Amino acid sequence: MPICLPQLSRRAFLRRAALAGAAAALPPLSHAGWFGKARDRHTLAFFSDAHIDADAKSIHGGVNMANNLAACVRELAAWPVNPAAVIVNGDLALNHGAPEDYAMFGALLQPVRALAPIHLSLGNHDQREHFWQAFPQDATRVESVPQKQAAVFASDRANWYLLDSLAVTAATPGRLGRPQLDWLGRQLVARPEKPAIVVCHHPLDDSGLFGLADSLALEELLVRHRQVKAFIFGHTHNWNVAQHASGVHLINLPQTAYPFLAGRPSGWVRATLARDGMEVELRCLDPHHPEHARVQKLTWRAA
Repeated sequence: MPICLPQLSRRAFLRRAALAGAAAALPPLSHAGWFGKARDRHTLAFFSDAHIDADAKSIHGGVNMANNLAACVRELAAWPVNPAAVIVNGDLALNHGAPEDYAMFGALLQPVRALAPIHLSLGNHDQREHFWQAFPQDATRVESVPQKQAAVFASDRANWYLLDSLAVTAATPGRLGRPQLDWLGRQLVARPEKPAIVVCHHPLDDSGLFGLADSLALEELLVRHRQVKAFIFGHTHNWNVAQHASGVHLINLPQTAYPFLAGRPSGWVRATLARDGMEVELRCLDPHHPEHARVQKLTWRAA
């Protein structure tokens, strides 16, 4: 059953924070000003490839992953308005998705529970059963695909489709599978009235060696359903915005953790919807990075 972490009231947030044992390993954050802020209902925040280890001091690729995710959370919490939602797009855990990794991930993400609902997808370093067991209070009863973390939710100006591309934990390629592809097709047919944005951890990759093994089947759905305007993915640890020949925008999220290539930015993304497109802004952990705060305006393809 899919998991969505709903925004918590002040009382519920403080109660859960007090009970979160893993949080004791983290420096305290002041929650003053988190509650009661206005909400920008057209803006979402995206994190991806957090790769959190049970040990908050763990270093990989020269990076402390917990510190990086905490820095992104602090910046989001300091914004003058809250986003409509936060999406964390896969590879929540470092290697094999141990239960302790998800306990630490949940503790690091706890401040966001005061700001907005959090939607989660899974990547190849996640372990589905351990992930589901980590958030027992937050299972969401929605129509979905059995044994998949797949879901649909609506914002004012778009419908968002979150897919589960986890095939085998710690194996690089991903796979959606025919049941999930058929489910996505039905959901798109049922919701033709709004722009559709599809979110998946793995990228399209016809070879199937790195991205989705069933890329061609997904690509056919994205192209055929004209309300699909953008495909958002992670996995490559390489921020990039491009466009498919069909006009579908391809948004490759940056990692909050470590880059694969030296010099590539780590951070998160602000996405603000307009009636005819979307504005995306990279928020780098390094404010001196040349791509930090660069805004790109995307125009939707015709229906």
